Amino acid sequence: MKRVIITGATGAIGVALIQEFITRRIEVLVLCRKGSRRNQNIPVHPLVETICCPLEQLADLQNNTGKTYDTFYHLAWEGTMGSARDDMYLQNRNVRFTMDAVNVAQRFGCKTFVGAGSQAEYGRVEGVINGETPTFPENGYGIAKLCAGQMSRIVCGQKNIRHIWARILSIYGPYDQPNTMVMSTIGKLLQGETPALTKGEQKWDYLYSKDAARALVLLAEHGVNGKTYCIGSGKAIPLITYAKQIRDAIDKNAALGIGEIPYSPKQVMYLCADISDLTEDTGFTPVYTFGEGTFDTVTWYKQHYGNSIPI
Repeated sequence: MKRVIITGATGAIGVALIQEFITRRIEVLVLCRKGSRRNQNIPVHPLVETICCPLEQLADLQNNTGKTYDTFYHLAWEGTMGSARDDMYLQNRNVRFTMDAVNVAQRFGCKTFVGAGSQAEYGRVEGVINGETPTFPENGYGIAKLCAGQMSRIVCGQKNIRHIWARILSIYGPYDQPNTMVMSTIGKLLQGETPALTKGEQKWDYLYSKDAARALVLLAEHGVNGKTYCIGSGKAIPLITYAKQIRDAIDKNAALGIGEIPYSPKQVMYLCADISDLTEDTGFTPVYTFGEGTFDTVTWYKQHYGNSIPI
């Protein structure tokens, strides 16, 4: 690859992906929303260019760059948290925006389209999950992600564009949303507060954002056209173990509010990716342990926010 396009580039995965491309000396065109304060997260580098184009304007975006691009990464998505996940009209818009993104990929000469799917496409399942695991999404967000992946695969086929759908599990790292388990726990502990947690019995699969970015690069290079991959570490660990590792990276004597929050009615108690096909097709294996990734994330948090909690 020589040039790539990225939507949704201001979060943990997007920023890590840009940084990975800079390391590889690959040009990056970022499509971002004008006026978003998160645009300050986009790395400033001669290889990185931005065009202000929110999702609702993708359909009209033309290639006036004078360049052709190799891969289109569609990470952007509206309504990923809270009640917005069941806003069906909003989630339906996301499906249309994904089709618009495929059309932009074609206009910019891209031969590969990599879309960001979600663990929410599966709903609650037993055992490890992979691209062949049956999908039973339980909210609008998961339903829309599933639909977007299936529809964009068909549209890409019509346009002779390689299609890779990456169902991403729990990612953590710098620039992540402040209300995730990892970031909110870091923020509370740095403020000297006790983070309220569930009993932490659920076993989840967490992957550091830099590893996720490398997996996405390898998928564009070596992924099988039309295939769905799960991106995770391949290991499920009790959530309380993750919380204790976060605590130990900040203050080993700090208290954790274990059991202060009840499980949600649709609590996912086990979530683990089977990454065997990802490894076989691309050579990907995680580099960072959770402890290493947490240490880097805490260091970044202190540099950017000090001991405060970002809004």
